[in-house]
Amino acid sequence: MDQEKQNNAQHFLDLIQKSRRGKFKIYIGMSAGVGKTYRMLQETQTLLKKGIDVKIGYIETHNRKETHELVNGLPVIPRRSIFYKGKNLEEMDVQAIINLRPEVVIVDELAHTNIEGSKNEKRWQDVLEILDAGINVISAVNIQHIESLNEDVKRITGIDVKERIPDNVLRLADEVVNIDLTSEELINRLKEGKIYTEDKIQRALNNFFKADQILQLRELALKEVASQVFRKVENEVPKNPNARHEKLLACISSNDKTAKIVIRKTARLASYYNSVWFVLYVETPKESNTKIPLDKQRHLINNFKLATQLGAEVIKKKESKITEAILELVEQKQITTVCIGKPHLNLFKVILSTTIFNKLLNKLSSSKVDLIILS
Repeated sequence: MDQEKQNNAQHFLDLIQKSRRGKFKIYIGMSAGVGKTYRMLQETQTLLKKGIDVKIGYIETHNRKETHELVNGLPVIPRRSIFYKGKNLEEMDVQAIINLRPEVVIVDELAHTNIEGSKNEKRWQDVLEILDAGINVISAVNIQHIESLNEDVKRITGIDVKERIPDNVLRLADEVVNIDLTSEELINRLKEGKIYTEDKIQRALNNFFKADQILQLRELALKEVASQVFRKVENEVPKNPNARHEKLLACISSNDKTAKIVIRKTARLASYYNSVWFVLYVETPKESNTKIPLDKQRHLINNFKLATQLGAEVIKKKESKITEAILELVEQKQITTVCIGKPHLNLFKVILSTTIFNKLLNKLSSSKVDLIILS
């Protein structure tokens, strides 16, 4: 009974804290130069005209003339100066923002990594702190900085984006707005010198700003915002009691590359369906702590951390029979969809030559659980 009282009290406390928390709006775009910062500054001017106390916490104009002109006359909170490696560098002053307590603060470059010695490693962590202080935040990020899209972005652009934000930061947003342009409009803006200086234009056209790449990144951005709207509908519109509520299970091994793909792709599916999801690692006797190489152990721990950042509950089981461990968890957690990596062998051969997949497929199909093989 005491435990029940504690749970009820905690639930009420969570509701109070949620109501005190600042509102969070994110402008998202397919790439640099679509106009996210420009739109935030326009919104700042509109809010000021309506008597809202709004201040610039951090803005990055990238010396773009039209963006720079919008900053003039807007109330800016001075940046904090940090001496690092012989240079004076500037960062957003989180404490000053919290002390001043504006109604709304504008924070650009959400995926930015702070200078060493800052209180938080990442700017998105600064933003969460500001929101917890009850201050509303408007921010911006490019689609390539979203953690679960890392593999997709690498495939499209050939670039491994290092600065990334966890998907759950995006899920915390009360509103996500896509700033959309066609690839032709974006390339024209680049050629007109509205994104980069003249010496960088040709290099940008040869690398990131190719029409086919922009089109694919645009699709990712549109899908992301669509899934945000889907989640909003799921959370706020009365549910159909007959609808199936998805629960996803990602099964990973110690194979680092495959595990990352399975985790990120399952995270995307969970995000789309606004569903609970789990990551299962089955430690077989040949992969016990004494037998698995140290580098594999390290990769495995990093993948558990990645899964947790993306919103999964990680479950580790010691079991010699992998299929049994999966099926047991499917039943225990009432999983609707199991996600696994593509086997190294031809799938048809695997099904014919091993009982593992055969048993898994038969059991899952008889219990109406979907199996997704991620390549």
